[in-house]
Parts: sequence; C-alpha cells; structure tokens
Amino acid sequence: MNRLTCLLLFAAAFASRAADLPNIVLIYADDLGYGDVSCYGAKTIQTPNVDRLAKGGLRFTDGHAPSATCTPSRYAMLTGEYAWRKRGTGVLPGDAALIIEPGRTTLPSILRKAGYTTGVVGKWHLGLGAKDLDWNGDIKPGPLEVGFDYSYIMAATGDRVPCVFVENHRVVGLDPKDPIQVSYAKKIGDWPTGKENPELLKMKPSHGHDMTIVNGISRIGYMTGGKAALWKDEDMADTFTGKAVSFLEKNADKRFFLYFATHDPHVPRVPHPRFVGKTGMGPRGDAIAQFDWCVGQVLDALDRLKLSGKTLVILTSDNGPVVDDGYQDDAVKLLGNHKPAGPLRGGKYSIFDGGTRVPFIVRWPGRVKPGTSDALLGQHDFPATFAALTGQPLAEADAPDSFNLLPALLGDSKAGRDHLIEHAGVLGIRQGPWKLIQPGNGPRRNANTNTETGQSPKPQLYHLGDDLGEATDVSVKYPEKVAELTDLLKKARDAGRTRN
Repeated sequence: MNRLTCLLLFAAAFASRAADLPNIVLIYADDLGYGDVSCYGAKTIQTPNVDRLAKGGLRFTDGHAPSATCTPSRYAMLTGEYAWRKRGTGVLPGDAALIIEPGRTTLPSILRKAGYTTGVVGKWHLGLGAKDLDWNGDIKPGPLEVGFDYSYIMAATGDRVPCVFVENHRVVGLDPKDPIQVSYAKKIGDWPTGKENPELLKMKPSHGHDMTIVNGISRIGYMTGGKAALWKDEDMADTFTGKAVSFLEKNADKRFFLYFATHDPHVPRVPHPRFVGKTGMGPRGDAIAQFDWCVGQVLDALDRLKLSGKTLVILTSDNGPVVDDGYQDDAVKLLGNHKPAGPLRGGKYSIFDGGTRVPFIVRWPGRVKPGTSDALLGQHDFPATFAALTGQPLAEADAPDSFNLLPALLGDSKAGRDHLIEHAGVLGIRQGPWKLIQPGNGPRRNANTNTETGQSPKPQLYHLGDDLGEATDVSVKYPEKVAELTDLLKKARDAGRTRN
C-alpha cells in the first residue's frame, strides 16, 4: 500500500469518526447542591427542565466538582489539573489576572483542535488580563487566549465588582467618556457603599459585601465609572441565556462546544420578577427555579434547531450548596424541610461530600441510555475524556489529573475512577466506599455561612457504603485503611500528577 493510499484511508477514517462526533453543551450551575433539584430528591423545589434532561439521560450519583469552591473547580475542570497543586487558584477577586496560562492545553483547546467552534457564556471567575488591567481597553488575555472562539462573560461573581459584562475583549456598552476604575485595596471615586449608606440598599448584607453599591446591592470591592455598562441583576439570567441560545443558533450548521456557566443560584440572588415568589423559599429557591428555566431555554433551542439528537448535554455544578453566603435574603428562614445537599453532609466550603458531590447529568439521545450510574467521576476528567472522544492523544504534561472516563460518561461501563481527591482547605481522598479526610487546623464550622468545614486535628475515615452522611468516623477501628489511603494521597501529591 503506497503512501497516498494510506493518507486517503486515514483521512476517510477521520472524516467518518468526525461525522459521528456530537455537539457538546456544558451547563454549569453555581452553588447548586446535590439535593436542590427534584430528580435528586428535592420535594419543596421542582425543577422540571433539569428533570427532563435527567429522564432522557444518565444521572450520576457520585459525580464531583474538583473543589468545594468556585474558582478552583473551574480551573481544574478546564485544565485537568487539581487546583490545589498551583498557588493562586483560590477564590479570586474581580480584578485578578488570568490564572490559566495562554497556550496550555485546555478543554476548549482540545475541542477546537478537533474542529469544534467553542464558546463560553456566563460566569468566568478565572481572572482576566495581566496585573493592573485597564478595563477600558482590550481585556486580554482571557477566554479567547485559552481555547474559546467566543466569550460573553462576567469577570468574577455577581457579588464582586466590576459589575459589567465582557464580550470577547471589551466591556459591553462602555461609554469611553465614563471610564471604569476598580480597586480591591481601597475606596475609589464617590460612589456610595453599603457600609456608609445602608439606607440605599434594597438587599442588605449579612456579612461582608458592604462596599460599592450597584443596583441597590453592595458588593465586594470598589468601582466607579462605566454607568452605561452596569448590569441589572434581575436581567442577568435572561442576558446570559439569550447569548447562549444565540451561540447555538449562529453555529447550528457547525460542530460546537458551548460552556454555559450560569450565575444562579449564587448570591446576590435577585431573580427576574417573573420568578419571584414561585417557590415559597425566597430568593434562593426562586433563583433555582430561574436556573431551571435557563436549562429549558437551551433544551428548547436544541429541539427547535433539530440538534438534540446530535448534542451531548452535561449539567453539573461548581460546588455544593450554601444558604447564607453574604446577604439577608431569608434563605435560612424559608428553608423549611428542604435539604440543599440532600443526604450528604456539608456543603460549599466543606470537605465532607456535600462540598463536591453535585448533580451530574449526561444526555445524548440514541447514544447514552437513560438511567442512573454510581460510577465515581470528576469534572476534571473532561479534558482527557473529550480528547478520547475526538481521537486526540494528550501530551504527558497535559491535563495531569484528568482520566479518560468516556465509557463511564456514556454509560457503557459502571467503572469510574479508582480514586478521587476532594478539596476544601484540606484534602480528602475517595476510593471505593472509603473516604479519608486529612488532618486540618482550621475551624470546625465556617463562622459566616454556618457550614461544617469537616476539618479536625486528626484524620477521619468514613465508609460511605453504609454511612453516606459521614456521621461515624471509623478511623480508630480501621487504622490500616487510614494508613493505606494516607499513603495513596501522599503519592498523588508528591508525584505532581495522577494521570499515568
């Protein structure tokens, strides 16, 4: 067989494989707990669109975010590297520099290399630009420099300044005669703050969150200028969802990857008036109902564009739930019998499983058989998994903690990860039914959010097979298992990678 024939056969095989590749939509909620949606057991809140996705897909009962907080989860998911390996990947201020090195292999760059048009819409929170970024010029490096073709994002979170959207490299709607200034070090300009002018607030802080007021809500950090570009919290979900649907419409005739990172139900919870009062649980419950609507809009768009059958949709969350996370929004008062983490212990900021075990649903009609799976898997496995899906090898330095779990993700195998490392100040390690939490010197409970951190001066061991709620520490009873898992965790840390 001559060289030309070989090349033609390879090209034909690649074209055949490419023709079978799905579009990919990743819907990433913010602070949505394992028990916050009805297909995972919620009774007080109903989420019909999330349930619709689960009914047509595979619902994982042991799927994890890489961390119990937002920035490290997003970093690990996009890079395939545990965030605790790299300094500076904690929860970032709104003026932080980009923490993903331009040019490194990422989930979007893998898919772009495979011919996908890639887009990100919604919450970013991975930093933008370099040190001392000028918000009035080109804002880069950012998503476009780490693998995305299009981006429409908020820099950090809704409770942090600057309160503007950034499309590709520019602030949306900015009047150059009213330049933006941002500081996390000191007050700038003459805009009122929550601390100095509480009478101007329509939602008061419960802790922190008392700096610059935008839209009647005081934030973390100070800003001034850019009045024409300021977002309105009540319209944020509509804005992001509209941009996500527009991306689908514009790329309907291409193969695409959309990373749709919603803000809900993160604070400040200010849902659109049409959702206010829908759940009887106050702004947090209503924000979850709004998130469910966002999901429905994306699914409806895929149906309308006749793309549902050839689109793999993943829905998950960046960490577990938190009830009071900085604002007096009656979330605690109106919680009632609802359990945001379901049967799990802990939540956001916690090393208990409620911190990282989150809703995790995969739908690909005609390819993924509907049902449930108890395979252990993490979002940081997406880079290696989608590299395998698209037939691309990873270099040794790429995605050092990401495993190819394509058979598990598609429901072809019940076998997931051998082990998984959880992160929330200290580290925990899961292997089979066992979970070890390393010793930590931090507080047992987060003083602001009233969340159990899970930290203890001595190691803790739980058998999740018969103690899903991590109620009984069996470390004294099984010292050999403590030693075994401690050694496994140490090897993973020392090696600098877990992918072989």
